Amino acid sequence: MQFNKELDARGLHCPLPILKTKKALAEMSTGEVLRVVATDPGSVRDFKAFSKQTGNELLSHLEGVEEFEYFIKRK
Repeated sequence: MQFNKELDARGLHCPLPILKTKKALAEMSTGEVLRVVATDPGSVRDFKAFSKQTGNELLSHLEGVEEFEYFIKRK
């Protein structure tokens, strides 16, 4: 999937991946896509809730063995 900006949140624990994502999205334009890579297993639940609360669209998420990848479209 194509994206406009990437955020490496590996090694960060809740709530830091969400806080850094919020900051990164604030710097982006409407319709742009942010790719986030995280290692926190709780981030799956967190990113789903974050997208629902903020209106930014969670386009997809991939769950690997040790990493999780998210594509979020800025509202």
